[in-house]
Amino acid sequence: MAEQDKDSRETFGVLFGDFAPGQKDSTENPMMRSKEAAKAALPKRFYKDVSVGTEEGNGEALGGETLYCVLLDGRKVKSPAKKTVCVPTRQLAEALVAEWDAQEKEINPALMPLTRLLNSTVDGVEEAREAIIEEIIAYLNNDFICYPASHPERLVQRQKDHWHPVLDRAEEALGGRFVQASGILAIRQSPVMGERLRALWADLDVYQLGALHSMMTLTGSALLPFALWDGFLEPEAVWNAAMVDEDWNIELWGEDEEATKRRVFRRAEFEAAVQVITALRP
Repeated sequence: MAEQDKDSRETFGVLFGDFAPGQKDSTENPMMRSKEAAKAALPKRFYKDVSVGTEEGNGEALGGETLYCVLLDGRKVKSPAKKTVCVPTRQLAEALVAEWDAQEKEINPALMPLTRLLNSTVDGVEEAREAIIEEIIAYLNNDFICYPASHPERLVQRQKDHWHPVLDRAEEALGGRFVQASGILAIRQSPVMGERLRALWADLDVYQLGALHSMMTLTGSALLPFALWDGFLEPEAVWNAAMVDEDWNIELWGEDEEATKRRVFRRAEFEAAVQVITALRP
């Protein structure tokens, strides 16, 4: 049992790190954290059975409801901050169980994007709620779909096809107009739009908020996660809209091996956020 406890500490403390939205550490993104962890030997799988358990919610973050957690040989999985990693639906818990059960001989966090996302959510989102919402609102001024290209025409049209429907839907929902940049100069959106988005998302639970923040940082847009949360776009359409410029450059210059690896990693992070948002979307 002591050896198992030691393995558990190594798994959660070293590999998954202690990070959350709104926090900074020496390794600024999940892919870099996973690369750092990969430099050390991955711990062996120390458990045999993986199953779904339950946990009574307590406090504002858990809402007082019965939540679902992952059991490793009957013991609840803990976050790096020693909190039980709980989720509001059995569907999400089963997805977590699948990640843990897929670790055959070693535990590799690079292959566990949903676990990483929910670790950060459980450990830090409630405490950083206001900061996270402020960051999302501020992001509207830098949302990349408001900075279209001016040429070549084929790229301009491709951006319009993917981005303008999102902008139109967001303007309808938020009751205003988004400014489109005509050059490289920074633009500022109406603060009214930000306040209306804040009103929509102020009461989101920590899981939705953490997933939306993650998707925002992955796509470079707050409006694309809004389109998914709103039910306006399906996940594949959101990803394609986020990748318009990257796909264009690949068509022009070909694929780069390292860039392709980063894209695969980002897609896995994206899909983890999708799982949470779609499972809990009103």
